[in-house]
Amino acid sequence: MIKFNSTRFGELSVPEDKIITFKEGIPGFPYAKRYVLLDYKDTVLKWLQSVDDPDLAFIVTESSNIDPKYQIIVHNSVKEYLEVDNEESLVVLLILRIHDGKVIANFNGPLIINADKMLGAQVIVESI
Repeated sequence: MIKFNSTRFGELSVPEDKIITFKEGIPGFPYAKRYVLLDYKDTVLKWLQSVDDPDLAFIVTESSNIDPKYQIIVHNSVKEYLEVDNEESLVVLLILRIHDGKVIANFNGPLIINADKMLGAQVIVESI
């Protein structure tokens, strides 16, 4: 078990196998490499809480919860980086934010998680 503090949830204790590692952090937050997913009430939303920074947490959801047709091509370099053996282990999460009273999903910078190895990366999706 890993114990750590968070400003939103107080002291947390989570099994080590529930920690998602972003080897180089999330862009803008290179120092925060370890995260855990926490349920957000009884919804499809989750908190992606940093283990390394008690103040850092993102609201996320699986892309299919926002747009079931949203699909991205995960390039081989990303698969290698995330040590993917089984493509079915990939989970696509979108970071959500509130802007002018509206919920905005970041479709251009999804988080790709290898649920088998608990490795993650944020990728940039280029517009066509």
